[in-house]
Amino acid sequence: MSDFIYPNARLIAGVDEVGRGPLVGAVVTAAVILDPEKPIAGLADSKKLSEKKRLALYDEIVEKALSWSLGRAEPEEIDQINILHATMLAMQRAVAGLHIMPDFVLIDGNRCPALSMPSQAVVKGDSLVREISAASIIAKVTRDREMEALDEMYPQYGFAKHKGYPTALHMEKLVQYGAISQHRRSFAPVRNALLDAELASARSDK
Repeated sequence: MSDFIYPNARLIAGVDEVGRGPLVGAVVTAAVILDPEKPIAGLADSKKLSEKKRLALYDEIVEKALSWSLGRAEPEEIDQINILHATMLAMQRAVAGLHIMPDFVLIDGNRCPALSMPSQAVVKGDSLVREISAASIIAKVTRDREMEALDEMYPQYGFAKHKGYPTALHMEKLVQYGAISQHRRSFAPVRNALLDAELASARSDK
């Protein structure tokens, strides 16, 4: 994993998102400023870590980071402004929530949101930059926990298993039970399921 060095930057924040692809729930982002005096071993892309390792690293990041913050955009916002703009908004919120303002921000991906400090996008940053890896772990653990909580409210959908992604199981349950308020209505599979339900209802009314 690389150390990205920037002239005059003492405090570097890494930012990552989780949840662009799912059909349900918020897109969750995190911003993390690590403490060079308290190194954390084993940081990596959250998707490549076991759940046990991810949870252990989450606790260590929360304990050792100089500052960390979550940002999010809710399904209604995603439907209004689209998932890309909602992701940028959630990233802005994560950075704004840091109690220490960074000098420089490294963003996972190929574009940066508008920020008040310099920033740079890093493709595959969650595998290359420690700060972004830490942010990816914080965001993923947070969103997974939200999906587990949603699963308790709506056990018939299997959210704890598929985490809201458009798996065969999720699609089957969406057709069977329809959409809940947390579903993203602008996403085609949800839109189509709602339309099918409307058509079925209209036919049954005849």
